Amino acid sequence: MTSAAVRVVGFAETPVVYASGLSAYEWAGDVFSRLLANTGLEKAEIDGFCATASLSEADNPFHAAYLAEVLGLELDWLQVSSIGGSSFLGGVGAAMMALRTGQCRIAMVLGADAPSSRNQARFHAYRDEFQAPSGLLRPLGAFGLIQNAYAQRYGDPSAALARLVVNQRQNALANENSCDKLRKPLTEADYLASRTISDPLRLLDAVMYCDGGNAVLLMSEDEASRRGFNLAPRIAGYAERINHRIAEPRPDFLDTGFGVAGPRALAQAGLQPHEVGQLQLYDDFSIALILQLEQIGFCGDGEGPAYVLSRDLSPLGGLPLNTGGGQLSVGQPGLAAGGLTFVEAARQMMGQAGARQSARTSSCLVTGIGGIPYARHWMMSNAMVLVP
Repeated sequence: MTSAAVRVVGFAETPVVYASGLSAYEWAGDVFSRLLANTGLEKAEIDGFCATASLSEADNPFHAAYLAEVLGLELDWLQVSSIGGSSFLGGVGAAMMALRTGQCRIAMVLGADAPSSRNQARFHAYRDEFQAPSGLLRPLGAFGLIQNAYAQRYGDPSAALARLVVNQRQNALANENSCDKLRKPLTEADYLASRTISDPLRLLDAVMYCDGGNAVLLMSEDEASRRGFNLAPRIAGYAERINHRIAEPRPDFLDTGFGVAGPRALAQAGLQPHEVGQLQLYDDFSIALILQLEQIGFCGDGEGPAYVLSRDLSPLGGLPLNTGGGQLSVGQPGLAAGGLTFVEAARQMMGQAGARQSARTSSCLVTGIGGIPYARHWMMSNAMVLVP
């Protein structure tokens, strides 16, 4: 009988580049070639494929099928994951189920996007009716409101945000794939002096759109063992929460889906927060890191800043966080952004992170965030746990 366990047997990523002029298809071809080279597989062996949606190809409703054709894939299972920054993690979750149910034997999840060269996304519904007329800048405006609400309730988190931003920039300097425009050392004073872009949000609290691609290869534990993939982390838990408290007309602005998805994923893996080896958390905005730490259960509500300031979050510290630099200091390759942290998690768990390698590889928690609704926190929250 085939084991229900699914393992991540390989990964690849491209450099993250600002305004590359390349298309999502070109980035996909690049990272696909890298993945095949890294794993030694032939493309004909891959029979399952999940692509993340792409801002730069948002006008193509058949993007996943076109991308599969461009890559020359003949498939038994094809999906597109279209839940914003949660897409890559959601794609891995979908591929895991396809492998478990026998729809395919070897699955690839690939994200490629080029929004700093060509952004075709168009948002309608409440955005045209309520947000655009008021001049609210979508993610910037929304996260400015979230950070403002946090500061009013619990106090100014700037000191902790400065620590997070500087920690991730230091990690990114050891990451050869981080965007050249961001490969500059930062101090906490630099962070505090950066200009306000959506009060109280600072420039260094926010990601920068870039171009790039990332991919992972998954197979059952039995298949991985048969092929000799011995350093292949196992997916031990996955959960997502969409439109948390949607029925409430005035929900708590700071109560996100991570209060549900995070503990569920950890419970599936048999872990408590204090037992997690390292964190690769979605970080399109720095305040999101504080909220995730609190709501997943690493500390209580309002305790996130003190928690951050009292810990060494570097790769050599007691709770490594975003060891590759995260989106804040690597750049955000559109809807492939969720792949940054997942690929870094796989790299860490396989012991291939070089100068930024952490010794804490007993487990890794990876998260994703997606969607900007009207007068609420984000729409999508998901979490996955990897173990050796």
